[in-house]
Amino acid sequence: MSTTLVIRGGTVHDGNGGPGRPADVLVEGDRIVAVGPGVGDPGAPVLDATGMVVAPGFVNVLSHAYFSLENDGRGLSDLYQGVTTEIFGEGFSIGPFTPEVKALLAPGLEPGDPELTWDRLPEFLGHLERKGVAQNVASFVGAHNLRMIGAGAENRPMTAAELDRVRGILDEEMADGALGLGSALIYPPGAFASTDELVALSEVVARHGGMYISHMRSEGDHFLDAVDELIEIGRRAGLPAEIYHLKAAGRHNWPKMERAVERVEAARAAGQKVTADIYPYIAGQTSLGASIPPDFHEGGYEALADRLRDPAERARIREAVVTPSDRWENLYLAAGGAKGVLLLPDASGPAAKYRGLSLQEVADSNGTEPVEMLLQLVEQEPALNSMYFMMDEDVLRTALRNPWVSVCSDGQSIAAEAPYVDTPTHPRTYGSFARILGKYVREESLLSLGEAVRRMTSLPAENLGLRDRGVIAPGKFADLVVFDPDTIGDRATYEQPHQYATGVKHVVVNGEPALADGIPTGLVAGRALRRGQ
Repeated sequence: MSTTLVIRGGTVHDGNGGPGRPADVLVEGDRIVAVGPGVGDPGAPVLDATGMVVAPGFVNVLSHAYFSLENDGRGLSDLYQGVTTEIFGEGFSIGPFTPEVKALLAPGLEPGDPELTWDRLPEFLGHLERKGVAQNVASFVGAHNLRMIGAGAENRPMTAAELDRVRGILDEEMADGALGLGSALIYPPGAFASTDELVALSEVVARHGGMYISHMRSEGDHFLDAVDELIEIGRRAGLPAEIYHLKAAGRHNWPKMERAVERVEAARAAGQKVTADIYPYIAGQTSLGASIPPDFHEGGYEALADRLRDPAERARIREAVVTPSDRWENLYLAAGGAKGVLLLPDASGPAAKYRGLSLQEVADSNGTEPVEMLLQLVEQEPALNSMYFMMDEDVLRTALRNPWVSVCSDGQSIAAEAPYVDTPTHPRTYGSFARILGKYVREESLLSLGEAVRRMTSLPAENLGLRDRGVIAPGKFADLVVFDPDTIGDRATYEQPHQYATGVKHVVVNGEPALADGIPTGLVAGRALRRGQ
């Protein structure tokens, strides 16, 4: 298509949260140049939006699509939902790396993951742009990366010299456009970082106007303590702080959500910028190995394997998995035990036959005690993923109601076709944004349509420092989605996750139609974004 494009006949929800208005949108090059009735030359190419909502493209605040986009730049599971920007960096980012860090990470890479040939974050993001991706991409610097550069996989404080070194690297990454610092504090080696260490790193981020964002140290038994820690880090370092995928995990922790919201509101009332994001599902997904306490992971994958081969250490690990602790996040217990853990092994891996079964079902079929079965599966397939059913719908609604909560998938962006349908995944990969608009807007009226659009557009764009994105107005970048408010919704389920969302008609990225009349165009106009630019 030419560089001039008109989206005609729709109801524009501009991203600011108010009601929609009938208007056409005129695009020239990569920018919106006019919004109003009858704009544009009569002969210009048109995307018909009659009866549809026209909104800014959605921003996925927590995406793990770095490798899936490297393999397939179409990003279809998110494209069919209207996502135009993917944000990486929950704990781990594709850079900065050292050779030693790459060696530590290699055993944990999954089949199909590319080699880690990049040393710095902008190198990887630039690689994606040059290769061609449907969505824009940007990233936080992973606190895991910095921790490994400084102290490897060891459970100890960084020395002053190590901390100075990683602060210098972080400073360089921020100067090159990183969004801030992203931590994941239930996983080793990130779990080994103290509050003071995270403050010291966040102070560097603050000098560049960035954000601290965190999968907190606890979403369960110490949920409120973890919220307090995040608020403290933001306050002491003098920067905005965001909670990744706000949730309360484990039935006895569900009542804590209201108190967590109160603590965030109190910090905001005191002038501190604290926000959160959410995915609208009651199960989380991470590795089965995350059920083993972080201390046993010290030294990396090979060290854990050595411990599992030692009968005395193995007995200690089994006992730790079933014992409540104030020192680590026990996902196994939060899920109510083996019945609440659904296995997602690799389709070609040694545990492939167990895909879609609960850990309890696998243990029963093998005549094995559940925790012993868990350890055997981790030995067979170290990167084996699982879903943990830990949350509650009413608690999710309590979080989602708050105007400072945006939306994420916490997933990859993949195609529902071979060979990608063999990828073990969570329905949130295909449905998070569509589910918000279908279930919580249209069906439940928990949010107004305009407010839901704001949560997925201008709110995250402003929080992340993505200039001129997230709003439909003259001069802004032409990242746009056109959808039917009566049919948009998620189809993916826990049992059959590889199903595209419905209801999105057109998606435009940097002025180029990536989806037209519900069909991917093959255009991959996504860009590597820098904070503030």
